[in-house]
Amino acid sequence: MRVLLTGACGFVGSTLARSIAEMGLGWTMLGVDNLSRAGSEGNCSQLRRDGVQLLHGDLRCQSDVDALPVADWIIDCAANPSVLAGADGSTSSRQIMEHNLLSTINLLERCKATGAGFILLSTSRVYAIEPLASLPMEVHKRAFCLSEAAPIPVGVSAEGIAETFSTQAPLSLYGASKLASETLALEYGAAFGFPVWLNRCGVLAGAGQFGRFDQGIFAYWINAHRRRALLRYVGFDGQGHQVRDCLHPRDLVTLIEKQVAAGPDPVKPRVVNISGGRASAMSLRQLTDWCDARFGPWQVESDGRPRAFDLPWLVLDARRAQETWDWRPETTVQSILEEISDHADANPDWLQISSPNV
Repeated sequence: MRVLLTGACGFVGSTLARSIAEMGLGWTMLGVDNLSRAGSEGNCSQLRRDGVQLLHGDLRCQSDVDALPVADWIIDCAANPSVLAGADGSTSSRQIMEHNLLSTINLLERCKATGAGFILLSTSRVYAIEPLASLPMEVHKRAFCLSEAAPIPVGVSAEGIAETFSTQAPLSLYGASKLASETLALEYGAAFGFPVWLNRCGVLAGAGQFGRFDQGIFAYWINAHRRRALLRYVGFDGQGHQVRDCLHPRDLVTLIEKQVAAGPDPVKPRVVNISGGRASAMSLRQLTDWCDARFGPWQVESDGRPRAFDLPWLVLDARRAQETWDWRPETTVQSILEEISDHADANPDWLQISSPNV
């Protein structure tokens, strides 16, 4: 079986490709990337050693997509993953839509032409900002958590945000581009008869993640703390109580293997949350405490001014994936943090390599 993985030289794509090769699934792995991200070139040699056939192409260009080899499945990992994209002045709104939506449309047209199945790695940021920002919060053990003193909306529990939670705009341009991609993927699959699976991921984290605060906060925070770089708690109470969960990309492989084997299963839900859930969730303040113990104390500045699209607590409830696919994350948050830290120790210039303009 031939599997085409887009964004193959990025952190998530390259980790998936290596993990699939290590599992010995017998898949012929094809990877495509435009190598636009700083640091992505460094993944090429290892991927080739792992037997991945790498192709250079821009998914925004339909002729580039049409020239790709025919595959049985396309796993779409290519995206600009920043929630600030298109609104922070570093990229335009048109660029985020071209990267995240137009590219998906071109891939769906490819699936239509070839009959390939389609797996989209989506995001927790498809959930509505306003009700998430309004969730009742209290501080416990240096982290925000749901307050039991006020009612909470449908789709929220102590386990996190479920798939039934609102996706009503505003979401951010990034979130809107991914939600639109989800909708079109479902429509294309239904109209043209190819299987589609949509996996909404929490924060993906691990060694080798590109060090940007708006895309990989765990890797960025650890690398910056390790190097005694400026760190700042931004927004809310300025104390770093914001909470996110995390998941290692290699833990996606067992799920993807099952989705590929299931093919066009008419019973299983098309959309599932994939995350480390409550067990992996931690605040920036707790992450700082962990870094202080690992690298020695470092002072973090406080800035209580709000930042666009930020949320106090975003933890995904992945119980649907557990019930549907018998899937659970295997890598603990402690292991993820240690892996990132070891990589930070071994690569002292990682922030400059992977985010030279930040």
